[in-house]
Amino acid sequence: MSVSRPSLHILTRPILSSRTNCSFTAPSTAMASNSTLAGNGSSETSTYKPRYVDVNRNQPRRPIFRGHYHGKPRHPDDLADVVQRAIDVGCTKLIVTGSSFKSSRDALKIAKEFPQHIYTTAGIHPCSSSIFSTSHHLHHDESGSESESAAPASRLAWHSAAADTASVPIPICSADPDPLAPQPEDPSLIDHVRTPQLISNLSDLITTSRDAGLIAFGEFGLDYDRLHYCSRTVQLHSFRAQLRLAASLTPQLPLFLHSRAAHRDFVDCLKEAFGEKLERLEKGGVVHSFTGTLEEMKELMDLGLFIGVNGCSFKTAENCAVVKEIRLDRIMLETDGPWCEVRGGHEGWKYLVQYYQREREVREKKEREDAEAKAKADEEARKQKEEEQAAKKLAEVSLNSNEAEPQSQAESGTGTPASADASGTSTPGGQGQKRERRKKQPQPPQQKKNAKKESEVPERFKVVKKEKWEEGAMVKGRNEPCTIERIAIIVAEIKGTTVEEVCEAAWANTIKVFGVE
Repeated sequence: MSVSRPSLHILTRPILSSRTNCSFTAPSTAMASNSTLAGNGSSETSTYKPRYVDVNRNQPRRPIFRGHYHGKPRHPDDLADVVQRAIDVGCTKLIVTGSSFKSSRDALKIAKEFPQHIYTTAGIHPCSSSIFSTSHHLHHDESGSESESAAPASRLAWHSAAADTASVPIPICSADPDPLAPQPEDPSLIDHVRTPQLISNLSDLITTSRDAGLIAFGEFGLDYDRLHYCSRTVQLHSFRAQLRLAASLTPQLPLFLHSRAAHRDFVDCLKEAFGEKLERLEKGGVVHSFTGTLEEMKELMDLGLFIGVNGCSFKTAENCAVVKEIRLDRIMLETDGPWCEVRGGHEGWKYLVQYYQREREVREKKEREDAEAKAKADEEARKQKEEEQAAKKLAEVSLNSNEAEPQSQAESGTGTPASADASGTSTPGGQGQKRERRKKQPQPPQQKKNAKKESEVPERFKVVKKEKWEEGAMVKGRNEPCTIERIAIIVAEIKGTTVEEVCEAAWANTIKVFGVE
């Protein structure tokens, strides 16, 4: 298959919001696709307009998408530009996940700002689950750094818990494990007194936000790669308590799940809440940012769950082998921004390289064919023009000869000039003979001198460092929803199918589970 990079055609029809003053341009993104397998070199394509739902865009404690990095403002708020760039590639729906009370509420504010485009979830991430512990005192920013709070012990007491819930600084995990020492595995640290109120607060948040863009329960689950944020014991307590709440909701919400190096406990907890085959799970769910084994992935699919893939799902050859086996009727696409971008050192990068290399070859072949066709057309036009000019000249000579013939006959008698050719046209010394021109050979398109070499994986939008921010540009190292097209390309290349098939399957799966159409 040959698949060309989407081209952007801006339409004049704006998407207007009934709840905000924001409006976005709805582009027509065209991607060449076909019904054949990826990589077969076929150049017969049909125009396809990709459509995506990014099922996970994080809401960091420090608003990177608002121009703040590590507590310092670096550039103006450009969230509207981030959303527009997503729309430009066909990603018209984004799910901003909540991982704590604060981030869940912040996500709801963003959903209100961008209705019909941004939806949210609410839940307590395993890395945020230390709020269920009596020793809760460590807080982390989005980069994984750590500082110890000076809050008095009374802050952790039950009577102040409800008031503090919304303002507690929330740890947000990066994609890679942190080598810091794990939290102690002490069951006595579980705060059984505080837990009911936390769950009640979460229930209230969910039930009062369903009409405000909240579409799923989560992000929650287990993460044994980052036990320095929260112990296994407390994570299990948090997960089970939230699962009981999720099962009790009427109607239930789809689940947005997190599982990292904890598969057996993760599945056992789900079965405790929803049955051996998850038969009591009404709306289904997605296990996002999947990096587990082939056997684990198959078990999750057999339970009816969906698998979310992002840049972290392509880090190694083993990861890519797992992605190859994900059924298209069980896949969802995500960026997990602002983290989890696809990087040059990842195994998945080579699939982007081969995709764009094939695209370049198809484009260059077409340019050569177009150049040859143009040269041929130009040559035919030149010949036709010469023939027309010769015919016109011949007609003029013939007319002049006929007009001069009576006078010539009167003066010297009837006869034909010695220098006339067979057609009667005077050609003294052969000067009137048509000279054959050398045929001009078509030349391939020439690259401009000193032209910058095209990147093996081109950027759709300009990328700058945050210190050199400019309006309309992406920020280097800040993964955005618009990069979801790279996720689709890699999945298609790995599976040997088309981008269109991947996009349409993921879209259908996401609409089925989350109902965001």
